[in-house]
Amino acid sequence: MQTRKKYIFLTFLASWLLLFFFGGDQLRRFAFFSGRKAEARRNWPRWTDRSLLKSFADPEELQRDGDPSLLSPRERRAAWLSVYRSSRCRMETCFDFSRCERNGFKVFTYPQERGQPISDTYSKILSSIERSRYHTLNPEEACLFILSIDTLDRDHLSGQYVRDVDEKIRGFPLWNGGRNHLIFNLYSGTWPSYTGELGFDIGQAILAKASFDSESFRPGFDVSIPLFSKEHPQRGGHRGWLSQDSVPPKKKYLLVFKGKRYLTGIGSGTRNALHHIHNGQDIISLTTCKHGKDWEKHKDTRCDKDNVDYERFDYQELLHNSTFCIVPRGRRLGSFRFLEALQAACIPVLLSDGWELPFAEAIDWGRAAVVGSERLLLQIPSAVRCIRPERVLAFQQQTQFLWDAYFSSVDKIVHTTLEIIKDRLSPHRSRSRFLWNTLPGGLLVLPDFSTHLGDFPFYYLQHGYSPSKKFTAFIRAVSQAGSLSQPILRLIQAVSGSQYCAQIVVLWSCEKPPPPSGKWPQSAVPVTIIQGSGKLSDRFFPFEAIQTDAVLSLDEDTSLSTSEVDFAFLVWRSFPERIVGFPTQSHFWDAEQGRWGYTSKWTNELSIVLTAAAFYHRYYHSLFTEYLPAALRELVDGLAACEDILMNVLVAAVTKLPPVKVTQRKQHKEVVAQQAECRDGAAGTPPPGQRSPSAPHAAPAKGKGSAGSRRFSQRQDCLDQLADWFGYMPLVSSQLRLDPVLFKDQVSVLRKKYPSLEK
Repeated sequence: MQTRKKYIFLTFLASWLLLFFFGGDQLRRFAFFSGRKAEARRNWPRWTDRSLLKSFADPEELQRDGDPSLLSPRERRAAWLSVYRSSRCRMETCFDFSRCERNGFKVFTYPQERGQPISDTYSKILSSIERSRYHTLNPEEACLFILSIDTLDRDHLSGQYVRDVDEKIRGFPLWNGGRNHLIFNLYSGTWPSYTGELGFDIGQAILAKASFDSESFRPGFDVSIPLFSKEHPQRGGHRGWLSQDSVPPKKKYLLVFKGKRYLTGIGSGTRNALHHIHNGQDIISLTTCKHGKDWEKHKDTRCDKDNVDYERFDYQELLHNSTFCIVPRGRRLGSFRFLEALQAACIPVLLSDGWELPFAEAIDWGRAAVVGSERLLLQIPSAVRCIRPERVLAFQQQTQFLWDAYFSSVDKIVHTTLEIIKDRLSPHRSRSRFLWNTLPGGLLVLPDFSTHLGDFPFYYLQHGYSPSKKFTAFIRAVSQAGSLSQPILRLIQAVSGSQYCAQIVVLWSCEKPPPPSGKWPQSAVPVTIIQGSGKLSDRFFPFEAIQTDAVLSLDEDTSLSTSEVDFAFLVWRSFPERIVGFPTQSHFWDAEQGRWGYTSKWTNELSIVLTAAAFYHRYYHSLFTEYLPAALRELVDGLAACEDILMNVLVAAVTKLPPVKVTQRKQHKEVVAQQAECRDGAAGTPPPGQRSPSAPHAAPAKGKGSAGSRRFSQRQDCLDQLADWFGYMPLVSSQLRLDPVLFKDQVSVLRKKYPSLEK
């Protein structure tokens, strides 16, 4: 035992001596032994011949990668903290959810102060919010607040820079340290560093900012928006260059860039190197030094030749004739070129390290853009050449979808920002990334309706879903109280005879109560009576009584047979995202009057299927009532027969597709109703018979008197006002009519499935 202890002691002593002699030098380097603190910043390497070399650089400059105009990491951090003092903000810590639980997601804009300067762009943003369905005039019911102070341009050298913002916002009683506030910003910082400094403390406010640096971006709290010009349209906007689901022609160029070249300062490194990839054939990279007041003071040997080459090519021609477009950083991380490339179906190649891409919380940019590195510029040509043609086509189509869905107007940019914030309030009812990145887009898919893809009419083919095999007949009745007209009795019998009819819902649009249940006709399906308020927009309210996917919208004087209903329903099941029906009308551009016109004459063109007899998906009831702002529904209630035009415009804006017309019996004649309206002076309530599907509307006939002329004029006004509100004309024309197999063919009636349609 003693011998064993002796060996253990000798082994321990030998190990300690070896550690002391061979590792002591390294141990003494630690601050614990030397008593010195470790250096906070890594020094430049100490060369062995340091004493022989003369230093011409300050150690602080060595941290700036050779550009003295760039801030060091320490300086950038200090500048960031001066703006984002609440740098740890999250929705859970800096947002009051209780304000949104009481009245839902409502947005209040501060009233404009007299004499307060405001740019045209910020006026567009405020107008977009005030036109949205979320706007409220009552700050007590608001969930989110928007300042009336223009905070878009925070470059203190700019003429639109607003001073003393800190002092102004502290005087607002609703400010509350920025809690539940949203601040928009496009330009921050100034020459030469262009930091994210805004010149005032945003507190706990959410920042919707262009050119957002990923270091200062607070994930799940801030929103990165695109940089857009002051000419960007308020609503509507220009369509993308590539049509939906179309294959573009082969482009002349593979990769292009045409823009400014910064000779000094931030952003100059990347743009100065772009000439290295120019080959003059399929890769065109053109820069010019000729910008700014003192560009000649900094010009180099390449400037003269670059300026000459720059003028040889047209920017728009390059943009639309190239497959890929380089989008390098400018003075700031973002640039106008990004949205220009998206619209032109030119796949953006992003060279802006550290840029938090616009709406990246919702948008999958990996499907629409190539994200490169500024330090690997020379590898970009070979990288884009390796992308397969089918992948290139998918990229191009995705750029068009994203442009049209989220970026083509100020309205869409602002509404996307609001919808992203709204989704954070209820994560269990938020949109998935699939919904954001697939037609028709996140703005047109309401999570309050459903979060299951099979409940929407857009995703049946993609996921193998199919609409329900039954439909609900929805009849709007405006007959005199206490009686039922003969047309509605025949209509209920014909519709209930369909093998696909699940129920009949009657919207009673009269102030007096409907007839008792004993006076309604016997039906093979349940008949539910709903008391309406008399407004035309009521017919598209999402009533809980409607449980089937398909809705057959009917007027009480509509004349249809069971065969017509059956055939139209089967057609609709093949086109569940469209309106499928019988009476049609069309729109046209009246060049003489400079406005949109409306006609119901028999022509080969159609763009409107009247909801007097039409199938559509019940989701459009929710979209009509909850997506459209109240001002549009009030417009509908004040004009005769405007609600069906608005429904067609809405569906066309969502699907970008025309409606579908199906066969109707030719011998049907338009019924001129002799019945009185259910109440006198009902604004916008047309008497029955004005919209029979038996024949399209012609210009107002003389026999109908001034009432018919007035209603026709109101429809014209309705169409023109809707085009103005949307910013463009969403309606799509078509020459398609679907008939049953063997329709009108000279064959035996026994071989035809719907022979009664030919009678």
